[in-house]
Amino acid sequence: MNQELLTDTFVDLADTLVADFDVIDFLHLLSDRAVELLGASAAGVMLADPRGQLRLVAASSEAVRLLEVFQIEGEEGPCLETIRTGRPIVEPDLAHAKHRWPRFTPAALQAGFTAVHAIPMRLREQVLGGLNLFRDQPGPFDSADMRIGQALADTATIGLLHERNLRRAEIVGEQLQAALNSRVVIEQAKGKLAERLGLDMDAAFTALRRYARDNNLRLSDLAQTFIEGDPAEFPGLTQPAHHRHRQ
Repeated sequence: MNQELLTDTFVDLADTLVADFDVIDFLHLLSDRAVELLGASAAGVMLADPRGQLRLVAASSEAVRLLEVFQIEGEEGPCLETIRTGRPIVEPDLAHAKHRWPRFTPAALQAGFTAVHAIPMRLREQVLGGLNLFRDQPGPFDSADMRIGQALADTATIGLLHERNLRRAEIVGEQLQAALNSRVVIEQAKGKLAERLGLDMDAAFTALRRYARDNNLRLSDLAQTFIEGDPAEFPGLTQPAHHRHRQ
């Protein structure tokens, strides 16, 4: 494991008391680093909104995004189970889990995932959501890696609860609801950019996120402006890559 990246990740997940804190980007950092550090093929993050409804807020790939949405719509799967129970849910070989999750399992296998480890995002008895780790090869997850995975999820949870020193649960809930709403706008912007440039959804999201960071913009603000405005206002974003490279 890359120890320097691991240290940087804990620092990044703890550094939430900043003026331009972006919940969506923060949780994408969690999912991306989980893949890099824990030997997972993909990762997704779900949160519960103030009414207890589960929402997908981050995914490391389009394939896992669709699978996570399928979990929510089908009301079945490991991430839902880890959020409901507050306990890690492990299935090292999904081929043997068809009775446990009869709708989710075939969808996961079709997407190319054969093992899953769902980690609760919790602080004591409060469960905010879950971090789902998927692999494309069956087999047990490394116990040391999974302890680190739980530590990452716990650190992210504490960061969310303490963001801008807002410790009251209802205020945190309002902010999380706003983040969940902004996710819809980000998906719309991702689709618009993908169609304009002929990109897949993963590449479109990467381009949006990079542009936001390069221009010191909140991802949700960029997405809203991109949807409502003229794409020509974003030449560094909407020009094909080969054209940008010639400039």
